Amino acid sequence: MNRKLTITISEAVYDGLHRTIGRRRISQFIEKLARPHVVPQDIEASYREMAADQAREQEALEWSEGVIADSCFTDPHASQ
Repeated sequence: MNRKLTITISEAVYDGLHRTIGRRRISQFIEKLARPHVVPQDIEASYREMAADQAREQEALEWSEGVIADSCFTDPHASQ
């Protein structure tokens, strides 16, 4: 359900929003800016989104394999 909200902003900001964002997209723009600050995020959805990022997943896999490889060649009983 959407609710109507009336806010007061300076004329310069109002003109800038119309010029930059466009008349019919200001509400969506403001909601996207405000949402992360006022609505708790769904952590499961966030994890799904991160898992869908293939480049990030590849980087994470390479990092974890590197850590495993490093630990295989380190003698934990060697004197330092």
